[in-house]
Amino acid sequence: MTYRGVGCFATLLSLGLAQSVHALDSRIEGLDGAVEDNVKIYLQGIEVGQYSRSRLENQVRKQTREAMRAYGYYEPTITDMTFVEDPPERVELTIDPGPRVKITVLDLAIKGDAQDDKAFTQALKDTKLKKGRPLLHKRYDSLKSRLAGLSLQRGYFDSRFTDQRMEVRPWEESARIYLTLDSGPRYRFGEVYYHGSQIDEKRLRQMLPFKPGDLYLAEELAEYNQRLSQSNWFSAMAVRPQLGGAGNLALSSQTNWYDQTALEGDAVRSRPDISIEPRISQSALISASNLQAPEDLAVPIDVQLTPAARHNFEIGVGYATDVGPRLHFSWEQPWLNSDGDSLNHDLFLSGPEQRFTGEYIIPLEDPLKDSYRLQYGFRSKDDNDTQSLEAAVELARRWEFDNGWIQSLYLRTLYEDFTQGEQEDKVLLYYPGISWTRVRTRNPRFPTWGDRQRLALEYSDTFWGSDATFFRTTADTQWIRMVGDDHRFVGRMGLGAISTEDFDKIPPSLRFFAGGDSSVRGYSYESLAPRDDSGKLRGGQQLFTASVEAQRRITGDWWGAAFVDTGDAFDDWWPNELNTGAGLGVRWVSPVGPIRFDIAHPFDDEDNSWRIHFAIGPEF
Repeated sequence: MTYRGVGCFATLLSLGLAQSVHALDSRIEGLDGAVEDNVKIYLQGIEVGQYSRSRLENQVRKQTREAMRAYGYYEPTITDMTFVEDPPERVELTIDPGPRVKITVLDLAIKGDAQDDKAFTQALKDTKLKKGRPLLHKRYDSLKSRLAGLSLQRGYFDSRFTDQRMEVRPWEESARIYLTLDSGPRYRFGEVYYHGSQIDEKRLRQMLPFKPGDLYLAEELAEYNQRLSQSNWFSAMAVRPQLGGAGNLALSSQTNWYDQTALEGDAVRSRPDISIEPRISQSALISASNLQAPEDLAVPIDVQLTPAARHNFEIGVGYATDVGPRLHFSWEQPWLNSDGDSLNHDLFLSGPEQRFTGEYIIPLEDPLKDSYRLQYGFRSKDDNDTQSLEAAVELARRWEFDNGWIQSLYLRTLYEDFTQGEQEDKVLLYYPGISWTRVRTRNPRFPTWGDRQRLALEYSDTFWGSDATFFRTTADTQWIRMVGDDHRFVGRMGLGAISTEDFDKIPPSLRFFAGGDSSVRGYSYESLAPRDDSGKLRGGQQLFTASVEAQRRITGDWWGAAFVDTGDAFDDWWPNELNTGAGLGVRWVSPVGPIRFDIAHPFDDEDNSWRIHFAIGPEF
């Protein structure tokens, strides 16, 4: 046979196979809603090419009856059946659904330890199986599935259905449902065994949300797995119960109603040939090892861990009109020793500013929420009328609370050699501070909901050798909210104040300036502040900025924006006038994060009628 002949043969064979598996479309009269949809789905499963015309008719009738039984119609009548095309592509049916079966007897019960468990009581309360309502088989399956799932989740590993019957009597239009779950005893957490960890076991046990002897809850295993992931100490982790000999372990909640019932004469009763023995669900029970004696109700927990890489490097490139092109390089060491200490370094380079910072983290009793932090860094800045070279060291105690707030108590040492306008000086400051922050967000790449809050208080005094006495406070807040799917609103406000008699000794890094992409658009970066006698920027003792922005989706990941910004840095609260800018912008949610392009008009700048602002990166 030639290659051409082989190709023709293959084409004919593929066409023949395609025809043999042709699905059957349908048009139905006499039904509507979910019942009609279910019949169409069942009929679509018929492969037309496998049946003769007479067998196809029988198969259509069979599938129609099975589809309608799920909704309580056990005596439907097909009054007309017409096939379109030859071979058939569509069947047109006229159906009389007949009477609908209703629940006349409903006997639901929980036995064993679970009879006093509120989760099971609530499951029975929530079920839509009610006496007098039409029979829907999916409600029966749903209740069975929920009870079986609760058994696995809450440690009733010997659970079994001692009675699971659905008796349907079409001639009486009645259904009798009997469902009894015997949960047996509830298991408890046993010992926890670790494998592969480079971190001291004591540290890992401090992160446990449970202790041996507590009642078993699968969600606490999931929470522990999440905590281990958040530590960044491991590249892979698996927290698994050892359930090999724990009774029945799992219930066959996936068994369908039609596997449990069969027609006997005019009634549907439990099929004796269908096994209802429990089966282990692979998705629910990952591990089955280390067999336990039946009388031992403690479930050991096996924790498999793979250490994370000791060095992680990341390079980022960006651009903003405030600083121009920028380069960010980070070097992270997620664990240095068996105690879980970590070390991070960051290098930031841009035209007006270069910055190198490091942070050494020592986890405490609750490693994820409590820690000591040693931070250090150097910064060089040359922008507008500011030239500054600074070095800082900070020792902090950090707490993270259950409500999401983070509190940090710190002592900071700052040395800064600066020129601000016409002033030159070198200062050494020692000042303690305390801050509270909270960030909440959904979809961090382009938040559809979120907010950020921060408040910091700092104090310095010449009494302990600092070059200046001051009290400094800063606060800022930002909010993002969506209205529908196409309207997004962003609001922010920032406040700052310094109380001091030594303002000339306050370095530029602690003074206040406004203007720029994330401050008051329409004005250049940090160009708004009081000026000295020579007209150069001096910086302010007070700060206020505010912004309101409305965004609307244009198409897909493209958004349009309209905004108004206002604010200033000043010496006396409250300023006579605030600088205000307004404009329009475009947002594109790119794979690397949102890209923002704005054109803003400054209302208080006679020399510039508009200014472009461009930035790449997340808002929080």
